[in-house]
Amino acid sequence: MLKLDFHPAGRHFLQIPGPSPVPDRILRAMSYPTIDHRGPEFGALGLKVIEGIKKIFKTQQPVVIYPASGTGAWEAALVNTLSPGDTVLMFETGHFATLWKKMAESLGLKPEFLGLPGIEGWRRGVQPQMIEARLRADTGHLIKAVCVVHNETSTGVTSDIAAVRQAIDAAGHPALLLVDTISGLACADYRHDDWGVDVTVSGSQKGLMLPPGISFNAVSPKALAASKQAKLPRAFWGWDEIIEMNATGYWPYTPNTNLLYGLSEALEMILDEGLDNVFARHERLAEACRRAVTAWGLEIQCADPAVYSPVLTGVMTPEGVDADAVRKVIYERFDMSLGTGLGKMKGRMFRIGHLGDCNDLMLMATLSGCEMGLRLAGVPLAASGLPAAMDYLVAEAKVKALKAAA
Repeated sequence: MLKLDFHPAGRHFLQIPGPSPVPDRILRAMSYPTIDHRGPEFGALGLKVIEGIKKIFKTQQPVVIYPASGTGAWEAALVNTLSPGDTVLMFETGHFATLWKKMAESLGLKPEFLGLPGIEGWRRGVQPQMIEARLRADTGHLIKAVCVVHNETSTGVTSDIAAVRQAIDAAGHPALLLVDTISGLACADYRHDDWGVDVTVSGSQKGLMLPPGISFNAVSPKALAASKQAKLPRAFWGWDEIIEMNATGYWPYTPNTNLLYGLSEALEMILDEGLDNVFARHERLAEACRRAVTAWGLEIQCADPAVYSPVLTGVMTPEGVDADAVRKVIYERFDMSLGTGLGKMKGRMFRIGHLGDCNDLMLMATLSGCEMGLRLAGVPLAASGLPAAMDYLVAEAKVKALKAAA
């Protein structure tokens, strides 16, 4: 009988693009005794996380916190702002944009899917000029919302949300802007207020370094006004009652108390490091990873360097090489999990996550596991990628040291 050992020596390397590894500090916080969610101690915790999460979204507006996955926050964004039969313009950048579109259809909306043809659309970001052209053509303003994904987890592409807002404004169109930054939040710069986003959707299990189970809607005044007219059914997802009770630190349902303990700790960790430093760390690790991939002679999934993701790197395997077979070798031999190719990219790529609680040495160990696994799987490599990544990280460390000494 085959015996599976799920507890080998050392730590498992969870290098998927989320859920990301949960730091011990957050795990300890989550182990605190559960408290009365109607008591004064909880009210103080509630107020702390509600105010703290606004700093991560860079907003002065309400951020609604749900005990749900990011999928729940997708639904909340749609049902609070739209009515049955409404047309929504959604841009295809990958698997998660596609899933959001399917949800819109299920809810009785009429999504119009815009994008570049074939695989090309899964290798580039949102094209704001295409959105502007479509909105200009909508002279009757039938389109009620534009929905885009900020960081497409399936492809490693980060789109320019400020440019999308500029496109909507240039078209003179009143459509709401709804943005999914489930994997981008706390990894890549995001500005809910400055970029004129109406609803931002996110989740706990990526840059916030928590387990799955918390999701968010950051809400603009325009979105709140739209919610007063929206006719899609909602009860649990409704913003009004939640925002009203949040004023005193409470929720109209039983919240996930221990995950909120973890969120409080995560916010402290991120804000203590400083958001700009967090973003710079992610950019540094991403660049080092890409240099290794390039040295291997493999192709990066994102075809436009201007929108490379700081969250993950998608690696294309050579023609005829099953990327999932490579992932299987790496998992079984080195106890490391990598992200699978999704949707159109199934079997054609694997994804290296370098987000959340990740540093230079963790990335180097990840790249070592990838390189050894590629070699064991018989994938021809042009050269070792480790020196390229290492040289870059050393150079960056020297620059940082010089700045600190100046």
